[in-house]
Amino acid sequence: MGVFSLLRMRGLAPHGYCLLWDPALLWLHVVSDGIIALCYFSIPFALLVFLARRRDVEFGWMIALFVAFIMACGTTHLMSILVLWVPAYGIEGLIKALTAAASLLTAIAIWPLVPRLLALPSPRQLQQANDALRREADERTRIEAQLRQSQKLEAIGRLSGGIAHDFNNILTVVMGSLERATTRIDDRDKVLSALNNAFEASQRAKALTSQLLSFAREQELTIAQHDLNQILREFVNLIGSSLGAQTLLVGTFDDQPMPIDVDRTQLEVALVNLVMNARDAMPDGGVVQIDCLYPDPYMVAIRVTDAGTGMDATTLERATEPFFSTKPVGQGTGLGLSQVYGFARQAGGHLSIESEPGKGSTVTIVLPR
Repeated sequence: MGVFSLLRMRGLAPHGYCLLWDPALLWLHVVSDGIIALCYFSIPFALLVFLARRRDVEFGWMIALFVAFIMACGTTHLMSILVLWVPAYGIEGLIKALTAAASLLTAIAIWPLVPRLLALPSPRQLQQANDALRREADERTRIEAQLRQSQKLEAIGRLSGGIAHDFNNILTVVMGSLERATTRIDDRDKVLSALNNAFEASQRAKALTSQLLSFAREQELTIAQHDLNQILREFVNLIGSSLGAQTLLVGTFDDQPMPIDVDRTQLEVALVNLVMNARDAMPDGGVVQIDCLYPDPYMVAIRVTDAGTGMDATTLERATEPFFSTKPVGQGTGLGLSQVYGFARQAGGHLSIESEPGKGSTVTIVLPR
């Protein structure tokens, strides 16, 4: 028997005939099958909307199979309404056959998924996992806070030790100079030299205090116009004699004035920091070179070069961090290059550092002219 022969009605009576065309029975079936069909069709629509918005669902193909199965079931109930008046039993049978096939595939496919579905965490398990993650995050936050506090205390300790070391060196110079002045009271030249050394050391103490105030953001810049070449010449003459016998400070400057608006005190503090770092980088002595360059008509560059130990890439990356120092504890505050960097930025310029281990360092302060 072919499919087309099944589709022929062949004079069969509609299902309503079996119900004796009783209106109550007819409408009971119509209303019941209609509601069932409407619900069957609404459920797949909801599932399709869910799949469209959640494409990451792992078992999406199984939901699509459910959609086909439920749609087929809904169609069979519509056919039940149709055959009440039209004896289309062949079409109804084919639709039931498709529904049976969809039902069989769904039933076969769902059982292997049961273990995987059971392995999915329940809402309670998810909540417990979330609570555990929250506790872990809180613990990590607490440990990080302790670490930051420890780092702060270490930085304060390093700063205190460095300041104590620097002031101790300055006071040693002041006290030694004053002592020499009192013992050489009859030698005017030696007394004046000792007092001059004490005065210079006091100036260094004032500069260190100014440096600390700048980090406390209590130091205001005093901008005025100065001749940069004159500042550098006077700086070399003043500081050169205080670097020790093994270190020579030399400079290359133009004879022509170079007017620049700058805070002279902060510039000199920055230069002191650079020169002292250069000296400390050459334990066996050497030459510290200061040059004044003009990279363009709008900028001026002050370059300080040494032939010391140099810095590796890791040290160079952290060189301008406050409190970072490669010197032993108590022999440096770690504020030197940080102050230079802050001064250059505050003055509208920038700082560049070039260095390689064993090849020395070149630090350049670029300022607007």
